[in-house]
Amino acid sequence: MTRCSFDIHVQEILGALLVGGTLIMLHPGGTIDFDYLSEILQKKQITYLHTVPSLLHSFFTSVEQNNNWHVLKHLRSLCSSGEPFSVPLIGLIVKNGITNCIIWNLYGPAEATIDCTVQPVDVRNGTQSISIGKPLSNYQCMMMNEYLQSSAIGQESELFVGGAGVFAGYLGRDDLTAKALVEIDGQLYYRTGDLVTIDNNGLLYYQGRKDHQVKLHGQRIELGEIERCLLNMTSISACVIIKWNDDYLVAYVQSSHVNEEELREHCQSHLTPHMIPSIFIILEKMPLSQNGKVDRKQLPLPDFSLLTLLSSDISNTPLNHFEERIHTIWCQVLHCNESHISKNTSFFSVGGHSLLFIELYHHYQSVFNFDAHSLSIAPFLQQSTIFQHSQLLQTVIMNNTKATQWYTLHINEGIASFAQERIFLDEQVRFSSDIAIYNELSTLQVVQGSLSFNRLLQAFRYVLNKHKVLRTSLILNNDNSSLKQCITDTHKTLAITMNQTFENENELQDIIYQTTINPKLFNLSTGRVFHAEILKHQISLDENESENSSNEFITDFDVLLIAFHHAAFDRSSFSIFFNDLCFAYNTNAISIEDDDESLQYIDYSIHEHLIDMTISREFWYFQLEEYNLEYRLSLPVDRHRLSNDHRSNSASVTQISFDNESSQLFLDYASIHHITPFQLGLSILYAFLFKLTHGENDLCISCLNANRYKTEVQNIMGMFVSTLPYRIQLDPQWSFDELVTYVREKCLSILEHSHYPLQHILANLHVNQSTISFLETMFDFITISSRSDEVSLDGAILKHVSFEQSFEVAKFDFSLIFVYNPMLENNRLSFRLTCSHDLFDEITVRNIGRRLEYCFQQLFSLNETINRIDTCFTSISKLDLILPEETQEVEDVIFCRQSHIINEGMLI
Repeated sequence: MTRCSFDIHVQEILGALLVGGTLIMLHPGGTIDFDYLSEILQKKQITYLHTVPSLLHSFFTSVEQNNNWHVLKHLRSLCSSGEPFSVPLIGLIVKNGITNCIIWNLYGPAEATIDCTVQPVDVRNGTQSISIGKPLSNYQCMMMNEYLQSSAIGQESELFVGGAGVFAGYLGRDDLTAKALVEIDGQLYYRTGDLVTIDNNGLLYYQGRKDHQVKLHGQRIELGEIERCLLNMTSISACVIIKWNDDYLVAYVQSSHVNEEELREHCQSHLTPHMIPSIFIILEKMPLSQNGKVDRKQLPLPDFSLLTLLSSDISNTPLNHFEERIHTIWCQVLHCNESHISKNTSFFSVGGHSLLFIELYHHYQSVFNFDAHSLSIAPFLQQSTIFQHSQLLQTVIMNNTKATQWYTLHINEGIASFAQERIFLDEQVRFSSDIAIYNELSTLQVVQGSLSFNRLLQAFRYVLNKHKVLRTSLILNNDNSSLKQCITDTHKTLAITMNQTFENENELQDIIYQTTINPKLFNLSTGRVFHAEILKHQISLDENESENSSNEFITDFDVLLIAFHHAAFDRSSFSIFFNDLCFAYNTNAISIEDDDESLQYIDYSIHEHLIDMTISREFWYFQLEEYNLEYRLSLPVDRHRLSNDHRSNSASVTQISFDNESSQLFLDYASIHHITPFQLGLSILYAFLFKLTHGENDLCISCLNANRYKTEVQNIMGMFVSTLPYRIQLDPQWSFDELVTYVREKCLSILEHSHYPLQHILANLHVNQSTISFLETMFDFITISSRSDEVSLDGAILKHVSFEQSFEVAKFDFSLIFVYNPMLENNRLSFRLTCSHDLFDEITVRNIGRRLEYCFQQLFSLNETINRIDTCFTSISKLDLILPEETQEVEDVIFCRQSHIINEGMLI
């Protein structure tokens, strides 16, 4: 049953006449006038009926409701094609007593002359999936992947149809014909665009359209999969899923015995969260075209105000007083005035990341006066909305929990912190004394205005007076091997050196590099852990020689170089330093020698040693139980280092940047799955190492933790960072989503024990730092603050000078750092892979970097040339590290396609 404009009418007319049958012509609109159609079936004693499933379902439903089953008693052959045959249609067929009739499910595009496969449907065996069968005579069907390789049983692939019925091409459209027809083994095949699977019996199963795969918030979604899920409900006879406005999935279902709540619960039980439709529209009857197919243009528009009403009990109700306090804290941490942040918006979907979340947690501790033992950070990460945080924080208030405060001890000598011990020991044991590896530099170039040399010196002395760790010595007691820290008065004699000049960028970069590796820049034993230097721009110096011969001013293009020893300074200290430096310079603040009550780093060291770490000791012991600490990852090194060899610190570096589309997909994935960018980047590294090491699944690497777990230490400079082992025992059958979930839980569990020092972990396992393999593989994720690009000192603007990656030193054998810079217009997300040149050549590191980039693209790219994996269902073992051009090269070699290769016979 179809109009004459529909391709199948030719087959229906000619087919009936060729076999001597009688053809019944319906009047216009007769296919959807069910009373008229019932009359025709009964009066004309119709034995053969062929139409689309949606029309059959509507007609049979009408027959059932009117108890007109007798109009179908003459049917002997019932054919369905044009749409997937639904399971509920079988139920209707049985209900209407059509048992002496053969049911045929046919499949085929117009380009293959209507039908090319067929399968009889057994309505009595209760099947849950209807096959489209096997090819008709003189037809061939092939399942091929994007590389035109045959697919395995059960693997979803595109269907190619060949044989006598394949069309010759599109009239006047050679471009479309070239895309649609593929020559395989000398025969033309039509690329259908339909996705199918094949079972052990050679039966094909329709899965959906390639072009019905949509992207929603960075997630790839197969609309047909959602439709199949809903059609499994016996009360639904037809279903259509549509993507609206790039933001929503809308489900249209045909049913009279279901409500929206039941539909949503069914989807939540069978689909991942990003595949659940936002709105369900229930229709008594789907609008059909003249051909009997669902007319998508006639579907009613969704009412998105209903969506608002559904979530208004949480999202859109006004914030109460307590929630307003939390909202204010969010805005302070995010440095925004986002009055529209709803109470069920995730912190990570409004610009938050792991470091900002730690800052948020410390704000909570300060405002609501509780410590990590009372309420750890883990539940806040797991429940990351304003509404959920308000519930958590109110439990603290109800329990009247008070935090244990840390106060200054007014001491000038004390035991070194665990972090200082680690840095001191690492520098002595793992590295040669010829090159420094813990010189932390910040270089700023004057781009506007000028600086007063004397005011700058005064400001530096003010900061060193306030933060005593910048003038603290570390002294090793050889008798008991203990490390002691002592506060000195070196700030009183601090000087800014001005001995070096530069003419161009290359000279400037060389000075920066030489300063970075200068082993004599600092002296821990005397408390010289801070260095300040002015690098004069030679051209500017020549132009202003007569006016500024006394070097009283730092002018355009001059560079301010500031360096710290890592034992006294970490990344989080930079913002504290520059905030205090700007304050001191802008206000002409003068150092005051008084015994103030501010907490100093030396106080933190003492308090840290008094913490009860019994639970954390047990936690870390079980984390590394039965792990071979001396086993090294099977990385593709070019050479090996002897156990007694010192490191050269020379690095092989590569850096890869991702376009904004891929960067946004990465961030969207993190937001949707309620994980931090750090956790997502770490998951990618685990998956990559699993493939790079040919299936090693017990992976342990080092990660850095900010470790500022007390509110009191938020504004203290010093070295707080902890290096900790992150071990996972990976199941090769996991999907990427499952890996991410595992990594997220692992990170949350570690967070509560991140204060436990690495040296204690190793001591409990009776091993020393120099032989531990996981210390050689390191991961970190850095988010560049929008405020860190420039510094303003009383009208003078200084911008940070980027450091050439080729000048880096290698602190680890294999180090991966993801960097997200929201201030960039393009390439906001990048990664930097730094490997020891002792083990890796430059070209090897570049190749590893390209494979990691390709691994990333298979997860987060819309590029059609990339074979993306389904993060929800596909095993991570399916990730491919063989680059597309390498695959092509292999094929070229196999088929002798390379232009420089001459085909020659073998001499036997």
